[in-house]
Amino acid sequence: MSQHTNQYGQPVGQPLPDWQSRPLPQHQIFTGAACQLEPFNVDRHSDALFEAWSLAEDERGWTYLPVGPFTGHKAWRDHTAQLEASRDPLHFAVIDLASSQAVGSLSLMRIQPEHGVMEVGHVAFSPRLKQTRMATEAHFLLMRYAFETLGYRRYEWKCDSCNAPSRQAAARLGFRYEGEFRQAIVYKGRSRDTSWFSIIDSEWPQVKKGLQRWLAEDNFTADGQQREKLASLRDRP
Repeated sequence: MSQHTNQYGQPVGQPLPDWQSRPLPQHQIFTGAACQLEPFNVDRHSDALFEAWSLAEDERGWTYLPVGPFTGHKAWRDHTAQLEASRDPLHFAVIDLASSQAVGSLSLMRIQPEHGVMEVGHVAFSPRLKQTRMATEAHFLLMRYAFETLGYRRYEWKCDSCNAPSRQAAARLGFRYEGEFRQAIVYKGRSRDTSWFSIIDSEWPQVKKGLQRWLAEDNFTADGQQREKLASLRDRP
């Protein structure tokens, strides 16, 4: 960032004389090639998600989430009713277009339209969604909405510093690591240091290019295996 000074010669941030508060994100449907994001709805999505999570070998998928695990159907329905009612976080179900079934959920949260900042969070991907093309596409659809439709300046990712898979996922998707907030919160009876990552609007074009290249049909073999990794495609001119 170039240096700017005020009338006293003090260094200040880049001027934004035309900046205006951005719109709040809304519940919409976003459709990709492999998945669709839909506003979370208990009647449409809860049962399919309960079934998808039942495929997990154990409960480790809930370790770093603020809720769960859910072993009973009623407790799960009560939880998903909260997802439907919430507006910040604003929750979306991830739908597998091949089966038309919900396989995970994620949200836009900590929404600050006056600053053009929001976070992707509450990422709860069942075994049917984790490490799939759909998972990457779901993130791409929300990123594109944040930067291109709403005009936000900053898109954040935060996670427990102990959550290595989440840290790796953030870096893979193009988020930049910013550091640790030590003893940031207490959850599930333990202390959490929080790792911060972000993408800003000036970085989005290159991040988008990499994601589009990776998601393209010709990057996958007939059995669905990637030909090239996302990081290499993002770094290519």
